Amino acid sequence: MNTALSWIKAYVPDLDVTAQEYTDAMTLTGTKVEGYERLDKNLEKIVVGQIEKIERHPDADKLVVCQVNIGTETIQIVTGAPNVKEGYKVPVVLDGGRVAGGHDGGPLPEEGIVIKKGKLRGVESCGMMCSIEELGSSRDMYPDAPESGIYILPDDAPLGADAVELLGLRDVVFEYEITSNRVDCYSVIGIAREAAATFRKKFVPPVIRETGNDEDISQYLSVKVEDTELCPRYCARMVKNIKLGPSPAWMQRRLAASGIRPINNIVDITNYVMEEYGQPMHAYDYDLISGHEIIVKCAKDGDVFQTLDGQERKLDSRVLMINDGEKEVGIAGIMGGENSKITDDVKTMVFEAACFDGTNIRLSAKRVGLRTDASGKFEKGLDPNTAGEAINRACQLIEELGAGEVVGGMIDVYPVKREGNRVPFEPEKINRLLGTDIPEKDMLGYFEMIDLGYDSETKEVIVPSWRQDLHRMADLAEEVARFYGYDIIPTSLPSGEATTGKLSFKMRVEEVAREIAEFCGFSQSMTYSFESPKVYDRLLIPEDSDLRRAVTISNPLGEDFSIMRTLPLNGMLTSLSTNYNRRNKEVRLYEMATVYLPKALPLTELPDERLQFTLGMYGSGDFFDMKGVVEEFFDKIGMRKRPHYSADEKKPFLHPGRQAEIVYEGTCVGYLGELHPDVADAYKLGEKTYVAVIDMPAVLPYATFDHKYTGIAKYPSVTRDLSMIMKKEILAGQIEDIIEQRGGKLLESYKLFDVYEGSQITAGYKSVAYSITFRAQDHTLEEKEVTTVMNKILNGLQGLGIELRS
Repeated sequence: MNTALSWIKAYVPDLDVTAQEYTDAMTLTGTKVEGYERLDKNLEKIVVGQIEKIERHPDADKLVVCQVNIGTETIQIVTGAPNVKEGYKVPVVLDGGRVAGGHDGGPLPEEGIVIKKGKLRGVESCGMMCSIEELGSSRDMYPDAPESGIYILPDDAPLGADAVELLGLRDVVFEYEITSNRVDCYSVIGIAREAAATFRKKFVPPVIRETGNDEDISQYLSVKVEDTELCPRYCARMVKNIKLGPSPAWMQRRLAASGIRPINNIVDITNYVMEEYGQPMHAYDYDLISGHEIIVKCAKDGDVFQTLDGQERKLDSRVLMINDGEKEVGIAGIMGGENSKITDDVKTMVFEAACFDGTNIRLSAKRVGLRTDASGKFEKGLDPNTAGEAINRACQLIEELGAGEVVGGMIDVYPVKREGNRVPFEPEKINRLLGTDIPEKDMLGYFEMIDLGYDSETKEVIVPSWRQDLHRMADLAEEVARFYGYDIIPTSLPSGEATTGKLSFKMRVEEVAREIAEFCGFSQSMTYSFESPKVYDRLLIPEDSDLRRAVTISNPLGEDFSIMRTLPLNGMLTSLSTNYNRRNKEVRLYEMATVYLPKALPLTELPDERLQFTLGMYGSGDFFDMKGVVEEFFDKIGMRKRPHYSADEKKPFLHPGRQAEIVYEGTCVGYLGELHPDVADAYKLGEKTYVAVIDMPAVLPYATFDHKYTGIAKYPSVTRDLSMIMKKEILAGQIEDIIEQRGGKLLESYKLFDVYEGSQITAGYKSVAYSITFRAQDHTLEEKEVTTVMNKILNGLQGLGIELRS
């Protein structure tokens, strides 16, 4: 969105600010200015001069010597312009003046060009007469400028006057970044209203007077809207006896500054009102409308329509069309048709100003492959109430500019009028939200500046229909904040029960898992949640296993990414394989991997998403190293009891005799073990590989970061060593269970310090030795107490067939 400052000042007449002041203030109040361009940049000492005498240059056939009257004196200028004539008034750059660029229309130099007094082929020249390009503009902005030569000023231009100001170049064009919720600011009036409120100036919108002759448009035209949801309002007016011609200079300048090329008075008025009110309009040749009726309805599938740009567009039943009695004449809200366009022979035309459903216009523009300035505005969702004002404004301009005779009346199909909404005014909540102490009176003053009403009886702010972004207290608070000044709102902490953030309990446990893994030499990996169904075969998963019941991706990138993983191992093993095949001799990786377990297939609800702490390694490490990492993690998250390891259930992807389920207080919380040799071969892993998987949701109920302080023991401990002979099948965990069960309150700790198998031990047996420590908290232990506890432990061990080693 671009606007000229002069156009803004037309509605805010007391506005007197520099371009930078305007940029800063408007940005702070929410109308962000991306940048600006001064049209008079590098234009200095340029005045109106009149050519009084022209003579041939004595030494150059293509140059002439002109005597130019600049009001205070007559100066001599040598020029090669082909269009100079005596009596012409032209812009003249005086000695030491500056112009923006060259006459060839090439890139403009940053600092402009300084014009100095000198000689051309031996003849003195005291200045330069300018083309429109040398003034930093173009024929798009000044259509009356010649293609080659100097610009000719009007005959009534006063000699010696500032030519830059006379040409309307003492102006600034601002570029805005308008957010989609501020549809009202896609218009000059909307921007001007914001500027008036920002600078506390009076806003003076255009005064629309009644137009039209004594006739009634209904005698000439009928309008029918079949789909009032896609077209909530349709306004039509007529103009007879059209007189095409150029629009006035002020209108051309404003349109050109907004990036619109002036064409003729009718087209320019249509574009002018579109920019002024943000309401697109369209004109049809009345004589080309069959049956003199307009019908708004959707197209038929397969229809083909030729738009004004000469292209044929394929339509379907979701594209809204403007039709006459026989044919389609325009794509609603996008572009008119070639079959009803305004030509130089037009005598009578129909003006259209309507409101169309924004979503439908956006989708229709994509379907037909055509996006225009009009569709860009309609798709934002315009206010239907603006359509009537805009079409009346256009008819007023037609009368003022003598472009035709406006027929009386307006056809207005508007079955359900859109009203503004009401928002409760709660100044206390607004201040609490903003952290301010703004008086209620000041808030109401801000609302009044932007044309928001107030009902003192109901204490409600009355929001006009063109402010479609105000619905609740927070929206009103934003209006207060931006006009009070974001830069002066004091810094304050958010209010609430807690003002300092911290990690949730779940995230703290996950953080400990990462810290333990990295402390033990593991590096973090991240793998895809999408996998191939072939993964199950590589992991030796049975055909009837629930692990094969995976969520299928409806639009996969390919078969290799077609399901959501139910196991975290494929990504881990693939990463280990990549490292192994790149000759990394020792690798330890971990991942916080999410698996997706459907509750039913096909899906009737979201799957169970479970985060699993996955560890994998090969190289210098074994089963017990991996077990140590797991137990270190449990200890750090407050799981003080000893986990148990069960080999009852066999994981097909793990070595049959070197795997275990991790059980804590009767709940399986994970598993660990050596990778099955066949699986290792499938992943091309040439070394023993160990993995561990801990189900984080299963661990969380047992985790705690609460620690109970115990002082340094006052009484000495007693240590007993226990050396035993047992069968190889007996596990250390079974021994430790008996020590814990029978050690009672006096048991402080125990430690396995020796395991021996060899020639001195009977075949099929092993020697295991533990160091057991006892301590009482309130007295020094006696030999009798320790002996009693040791006897209980020994009795339990004998039940397993364990004997003391002599």
